[in-house]
Amino acid sequence: MALFSSPNTDLLTQGSLIVFMEVYLYFQGLYSVMAVTICFFLMGLGYRKARCGSRACIIVLGDIGRSPRMQYHALSLAAVNFDVEMVGYGGSKPHEDLLRNDKIKLRLMSDPPNLPSIIPRLLRYVFKVIWQSMQLVWVMLVQLQWPSHVLVQNPPAIPTLAVAWLCSRLYGSKFMIDWHNYGFTILGLTLGKDHMLVRITKWFEGVFAKWGDGHLCVTNAMKDDLTKRFGLKKPITLYDRPPKVFKETPLESQHELFTRLAEDYPVFNSAESISNATAFTERTSSGEIVRNGNRPALIVSSTSWTADEDISILLNALQEFDKAYQDGKNLPHIVCAITGKGQQKQHYQDIIGGMSLKSVKFCTPWLTAEDYPLLLGSSDLGVCLHTSSSGLDLPMKVVDMFGSGLPVCAVNFQCIGELVKHKENGLVFDSAGQLATQLQELLGGFPQDQQCLQNFRKNLQQFQSERWEENWDKTVRPTLYT
Repeated sequence: MALFSSPNTDLLTQGSLIVFMEVYLYFQGLYSVMAVTICFFLMGLGYRKARCGSRACIIVLGDIGRSPRMQYHALSLAAVNFDVEMVGYGGSKPHEDLLRNDKIKLRLMSDPPNLPSIIPRLLRYVFKVIWQSMQLVWVMLVQLQWPSHVLVQNPPAIPTLAVAWLCSRLYGSKFMIDWHNYGFTILGLTLGKDHMLVRITKWFEGVFAKWGDGHLCVTNAMKDDLTKRFGLKKPITLYDRPPKVFKETPLESQHELFTRLAEDYPVFNSAESISNATAFTERTSSGEIVRNGNRPALIVSSTSWTADEDISILLNALQEFDKAYQDGKNLPHIVCAITGKGQQKQHYQDIIGGMSLKSVKFCTPWLTAEDYPLLLGSSDLGVCLHTSSSGLDLPMKVVDMFGSGLPVCAVNFQCIGELVKHKENGLVFDSAGQLATQLQELLGGFPQDQQCLQNFRKNLQQFQSERWEENWDKTVRPTLYT
């Protein structure tokens, strides 16, 4: 009975007609036409499945492990019974929850070869685009199963948007773009806003923006700009929210983390070289973990070491802080952990190596996806130096810090107020001098006096009440089949 029930009767009827047509074409000797009709029949089956299917392809033309928002998308789709295939590059280890999920599969591509620097930049860029285009087409049209949804991280725009759009049209998939920023504004940081490649990228993003079936973005400011700039009708703001793994770290876990980090980063070691102790915690003779009464303040700044984050602001502010400390102000010692990977990391490590500060020690670790939330939940203050090339995106690092109950000092830019509420859950600053003043105000009398930091932590409880999972479920899930 099930075979002849709707909608299978429709499929059987169409299939019978296809078979009859193929037999007719065979006896007419029209073999090439036979091949074409078979291809269209297979595509038709794919369209039929894609319209109501639950298989998603997520494209990250970058390191999947360093794309937390797209990893969260994958986990959320898997949670509503989607089969998910993530296409991108390796490098950093993705979150363990992603690797353990049977409904999520990673399709890793090989990095484009590095051409000699004597070749003009434009030719190297063209070669990279061609390489990536061929890889994406191969993966999406040969390796993947029919996806019902194609979700693309933008930027980078070229060639991702074009290949994803083409494949989604062939598959009959819903083509969705998640706007983290604009590719042309990021290129403009290094090439200048009037450079030919910047203008081409801006045009490219505008064309494929109009051809998207759904649009997500990270701020209301970007939503308004997408509407005005590209004429999009219904972009949806999906604010970044931390998953449940970001929370205040229990004292026992803090001690274990600091003990492990001390093996590679001496700044976490006890200054008195006490056994069973770190710079911040100590295990007593009874086995209880306690905080050191004269511990330093732990400041964390997460960065990708790129041009849109000026680390020198933080370094200059800490130099002013150290001068105030040496002048006799009631200020604590500081351990400043600057985490992340990026092109400018070695440059700033060299600068840090040449600094001689009495009250401040540095480390620049790259943490696993499991240790990073633990460090945020163990810290006293976060510093964000993200300025945004477009002024329209928000730093996810602050979202993670807030999820961990960590107050933040953030550099001021156009829409930062959508996340950091000045003097409510953190502070915003415009210069190194202003950041230095804020550090002295927040940390004066630390660790005994933490009144201002505690007020910020209390105000963050409302932010912590809504996590990524709930936010995605009410914002994105209802749009998957519309």
